[in-house]
Amino acid sequence: MARPTAGNQFHTEVSHRARIKLPPMFTVLMHNDDYTTMEFVVEALIAVFHKSPTEANRIMLHIHFKGSGVCGAYPYEVAETKIRKVSAMASKEGFPLRCSLEQA
Repeated sequence: MARPTAGNQFHTEVSHRARIKLPPMFTVLMHNDDYTTMEFVVEALIAVFHKSPTEANRIMLHIHFKGSGVCGAYPYEVAETKIRKVSAMASKEGFPLRCSLEQA
């Protein structure tokens, strides 16, 4: 709020800005199964999660040997959309590939 002072000058009070609260992040996990091909998993990681081919291969191998792997951390709506995209791609190709999310 500006208030006039002596000499027709204005003095402005500076208030503290409220901090912007970032949305909670959710980790997208991809799960291993016995039917989905490794090539398809790499393709999904590149297309949906924008991973480089090298990074996609590393994640795919982790999923294959450990049972699941982290694809990325996103706000809830973004994570949910990415899971739906992977599910749609997998269904179209006839694979039972499954993803899930958990709060980071």
